[in-house]
Amino acid sequence: MAEARTPAQIEADIDRRRQELAVVLDEIGVRMHPSTIIGDARAKVTSKVDHVTGRACVAANRVVSEVRSRFVTEEGEPRLERIVPVALVAVGVIGLLVSKPSRKR
Repeated sequence: MAEARTPAQIEADIDRRRQELAVVLDEIGVRMHPSTIIGDARAKVTSKVDHVTGRACVAANRVVSEVRSRFVTEEGEPRLERIVPVALVAVGVIGLLVSKPSRKR
């Protein structure tokens, strides 16, 4: 059987629980404060943007490396057998775009 508590023990227990409740309410107040909510949302967005930006940079670096490896040897020498045809096609397309007469009304 449980011992009977004295009024002083009951009051001490009530005071302790009141202090615990005050701490919990303070924490809720901080978490629910608009600046905290905005800060948390901003942190999540920043984290997501950093993650997406990082992945985009890795993907872009991979593409640049692949393209570079097609036109430059491992020693850093240009692969003229691949560069010259691409350059000729680019010059031809630019020439067609420049020489095409524009229609004006």
